[in-house]
Amino acid sequence: MLTGTLPPWSADLSAAAQAAGEDVALGLQLAAKFGAQLPLPGGGATGLRWQLLAEVGAADLTAARILEAHGDALAIVAEAADAGDAGDQAPSGTWGVFAAEGPNARLDASMGSAGWRLDGTKPWCSLGGVLDHALVTAYAGQARRLFAVDLQQPSVRAEPSSGWAARGLRNIPSGPVHFSATPARPVGGPGWYLTRPGFAWGGLGVAACWYGGAWALSRTLQAAAVRRGLDQLLSLHVGAVDVALHAASTSLLDAARLVDGAAGDGAASGELLALRVRSVVADAVERVITHVGHALGPAPLAFDEEHARRVADLEIYVRQHHAERDLARLGALVSGDGS
Repeated sequence: MLTGTLPPWSADLSAAAQAAGEDVALGLQLAAKFGAQLPLPGGGATGLRWQLLAEVGAADLTAARILEAHGDALAIVAEAADAGDAGDQAPSGTWGVFAAEGPNARLDASMGSAGWRLDGTKPWCSLGGVLDHALVTAYAGQARRLFAVDLQQPSVRAEPSSGWAARGLRNIPSGPVHFSATPARPVGGPGWYLTRPGFAWGGLGVAACWYGGAWALSRTLQAAAVRRGLDQLLSLHVGAVDVALHAASTSLLDAARLVDGAAGDGAASGELLALRVRSVVADAVERVITHVGHALGPAPLAFDEEHARRVADLEIYVRQHHAERDLARLGALVSGDGS
């Protein structure tokens, strides 16, 4: 696991995540209780923030998925407040961040006599039907802008999740949400969401959750090694997993140091850092899944509910990393052709 001294309440956080399991209602309660206690990224304790997210990821990835998004929203509002551009935002309840774009969906923002209104559809909105609030990107003219929205308004409609076929994170569907003249409050100015210093930091928090899930898989492998006794082949798998997780943890801790030192600020340096670190962690996760599967065979996938669910959760969660596309983008930036 990532190194660092944890606060006393971290044990309660891990226990709550373990107890929540796939129960979204309990996961939302966990986020509402602990989200504001996570250190803000870039505030000098970024490594501790990611350590706590990794601890929750090790306990349960459904809980981690909910907490990470909620905590990211709170961090974004805090960053806007530090810049003097958060309006009267005072986050309460549960939050998500809806910033994805899709080819057949568009959300527009317009300013009228009664204030800002949102019209259209936002795709890939995780838990859009049960969260209290969300930060949502929308087009204000040609610029993308961030808005805070009360999702419980009657003008907001989340599509039912009947089409969600995923076996992993199966209780966290990501579907479209429709807005019809929905009141919204701006957070930051035009383009601020994409150009703010901390844009890349949220993606690194996600990577910390991936790491926590992979670390938990490594514990399952080591427990099996103790029961069976180490032979040369099982030792190989344990060693390969240890190397992968060491690379991931070292990369995350170095990134936390850079973020706290303001070396990971801005669109260019932040994107480069996030692409590198997320790629290292995603590669480590996939290596861990492969080595644990090869070492343990089909039995735990077939008969161990917790293990099988953790593997399925990790496999879909890590697909937030765009694999070769992200590596291609990284290569363009390293080569000086990232415009």
